[in-house]
Amino acid sequence: MKLIAAVSMLLVSLGATVAHAQVPRHHGNSLNVVVIFQENRSPDNLFGSNPNFLPGVDIATSGMNSQGQTIPLTAVPLANNYDLSHAHSAFVAMYDNGKMDGANNIPVTCNKNQQGCPPATPQFKYVDNSTGILDPYFQLAEQYTFGDRMFQTNQGPSFPAHQFIISGTSAPSQNSDLFVAENPAGVTNANSNTGCTAPSGEFVKLIDPSGSESQKMYPCFEHETLVDLLDYAGVSWKYYAPSAGSIWTGPNAIQHLRFGSDWNNVVLQPSQVLTDIANGQMATVSWVIPTGQESDHAGSNQGLGPSWVASIVNAIGQSQYWDNTVILITWDDWGGWYDHVPPTIYDSYEYGFRVPLIVVSPFAKQGYVSHVTHDFGSILHFIEEVYRLPSLGYADSRADDLSDCFDFHRHNRFQKIAAPHDAKFFIDDKTPPTDPDDD
Repeated sequence: MKLIAAVSMLLVSLGATVAHAQVPRHHGNSLNVVVIFQENRSPDNLFGSNPNFLPGVDIATSGMNSQGQTIPLTAVPLANNYDLSHAHSAFVAMYDNGKMDGANNIPVTCNKNQQGCPPATPQFKYVDNSTGILDPYFQLAEQYTFGDRMFQTNQGPSFPAHQFIISGTSAPSQNSDLFVAENPAGVTNANSNTGCTAPSGEFVKLIDPSGSESQKMYPCFEHETLVDLLDYAGVSWKYYAPSAGSIWTGPNAIQHLRFGSDWNNVVLQPSQVLTDIANGQMATVSWVIPTGQESDHAGSNQGLGPSWVASIVNAIGQSQYWDNTVILITWDDWGGWYDHVPPTIYDSYEYGFRVPLIVVSPFAKQGYVSHVTHDFGSILHFIEEVYRLPSLGYADSRADDLSDCFDFHRHNRFQKIAAPHDAKFFIDDKTPPTDPDDD
């Protein structure tokens, strides 16, 4: 409730009239929220090249394996040549009943025709920043708020994670006690053609309260989501994604979103967010999903992720939107990389491991490390409070609302984030987007 009061005061100062269940939609009078979802990194992995980049930040430089050995974290390129399992079984292995010593048991898949792959201790790595490739992320974290207790809500891979970021759950239906636990399977290239338009032979495993994954179903679900609450309140939204059938396109797996009028708000060209910002056409709430090339996904990215994120932040920071926008940057899962902080366990599938969180806004605390426990539900809860929406009753109902990350009495002047590639690069890039390769 403290957040509601603070936001209400802010909106009044911006000339807004705060009404029950909604705030005005015009960009000059309302708070805009942009959720940038990146891929598959833990804080120890992504920020381990400079573990003391902010006072008090909690980044480890070594970890314990299942033999009780201390393994130093060593460097690997952002665009490396292998991937790690991030299935629920990989979570179970690494978590090891809270001992956090099983990362070495996570399976590794090398890219085709790679020599010397995998390297020694492939799970115990941090991203090499000797070329400055991660500098945009460090700049953002150092200038604004970094959360070192942000947890992926689910204990598994991208497909269910992208359900949690729009719904607070991966349940297949409104009152189910099951969660969709894994990426789709059953047909070739399932991850590129999934959800409610998938071939009939495709399925996804479900996890029950005991932890069993013995049940499975077609990957098309039906329950209320945050975008439904935004619709009811008359709050505009857009969801930018690289393709319709990707495991990263959350609305594609919700029946009424995929086959209803809301599908018109799904923009199948992520770079359009940059032109929408420039043209004054940004929605009040936006989700921004990268292409495979622009993601941070191990084994398949092209090292463009930090520039991609910086280009969106710079576009907003240099636009009419900066004065009343909150940008929430997080990663969909831990990607199988070592992280030293054990999550709180609520049930058979919540919480997963830490992922980074960066809060960028004129109202974000500067150079601040949030040690408050957050998860994807916190992002939903924040949006619900800003726009006076009811709770979905899923992870959002348990989560905090990110209040500690903000001081709505302050107003940070925007400083451009230096990056190798700018918005023009991504707008002009006509390379066909790659879909996730999460098999």
